[in-house]
Amino acid sequence: MVGEANEDTQIEVSEEMGFDANASSASIEHKAYARVGLLGNPSDVYYGRTISFSLGNFWASVRLQPSEDLVFLPHPTHDLVQFRSLDHLVNRLHKEGYYGGVRLLMSICKVFYNYCKENNIDLHDGNFTLSYDTNIPRQAGLSGSSAIVAAALSCLLDFYKVRHLVKVEVRPNLVLNAEKEHGIVAGLQIGLHRCMVALFIWYVTWNFDKCAHQMVIDATVTYPNFLSKDFSKEYMDDLGHGIYTPMDISLLPPLYLIYAENPSDSGKVHSTVQQRWLNGDEFIIKSMAEVANLASEGRTALLEKDYSKFASLMNHNFDLRRRMFGEDVLGALNVEMVEVARRVGAASKFTGSGGAVVAFCPDGPSQVKLLEDACQKAGFIIQPVEVKPSCLSDIDLKTVLSN
Repeated sequence: MVGEANEDTQIEVSEEMGFDANASSASIEHKAYARVGLLGNPSDVYYGRTISFSLGNFWASVRLQPSEDLVFLPHPTHDLVQFRSLDHLVNRLHKEGYYGGVRLLMSICKVFYNYCKENNIDLHDGNFTLSYDTNIPRQAGLSGSSAIVAAALSCLLDFYKVRHLVKVEVRPNLVLNAEKEHGIVAGLQIGLHRCMVALFIWYVTWNFDKCAHQMVIDATVTYPNFLSKDFSKEYMDDLGHGIYTPMDISLLPPLYLIYAENPSDSGKVHSTVQQRWLNGDEFIIKSMAEVANLASEGRTALLEKDYSKFASLMNHNFDLRRRMFGEDVLGALNVEMVEVARRVGAASKFTGSGGAVVAFCPDGPSQVKLLEDACQKAGFIIQPVEVKPSCLSDIDLKTVLSN
């Protein structure tokens, strides 16, 4: 399955425009970057808070070309339908799953159309051809599916010239609903990043009703950048969307991404925890509240540049997740990625629900070298994190400021 979104997938989409918006025959292309949950996940699915950022290392891109008919082009790798042999087919399905990205393009078109119809937004009769590409590692907890959906949504907004009519705060829910069509579990922090890329760290407050919390799109995917998010129930009940407080990206210390070439399925991580939360399990409810509080403490630590405190919060975040979900659910490979970093004294936690880890070396370059060597020995890939700044258009900013 292509880049399945995590449970705390927060929509944080970084877009790059490559078209003439005034030329109806011109192609339109947008990028949406991967997302890293830095603190607080997976509480975004449980009325919590998170800090996350757009990851410039990986992205998905979608191209829209005006055409006579409405066409969805399959990706030559992720939507493969021709194989060399039965063995090739089975191996590919084992590694990639049954689904590619075309289904995601179709579902966002459906969700976008229904939203416009329900809100009396007129769409012209033109047709188009949609295609996509992505280099986001699959099932690595980096919001790969959300990135494809969010980039496609941005193309639709420009093709129909309705960007000013679909507010930035609304877009994470559209991405969420498109993924929900396929049973993808995602967190609201993902959607925000993908729909809004800004030169800030954002502190985001969300609120969900009893049904919405089950599938939450990450804010980082819709509003791509560095975000702190508060998903408290009161905000969604009163506003229907989150509260975002900007912070300076320079507050982040150097971070490192660790991932495996054959990660776990991030879409299954919630397991019985979600049902236990719904059933009022005191341990789960208390633990999730504690996880959510880590985002608030982390924001304070970053503002004060207390990186020792920040490192301890990262470690505590994973410890709480491990207690709630258990190692059988998290997966031995995922746990080992965290432990490899910890054995050299680095702080580490999942970027999402498994498949990749974000690490911080508080002791500097010498510790980074130890971490690199340990990852290489363990067979993991490690690379410096590139935080992607925002590139919100003037129109997007106006929809935010008009609230």
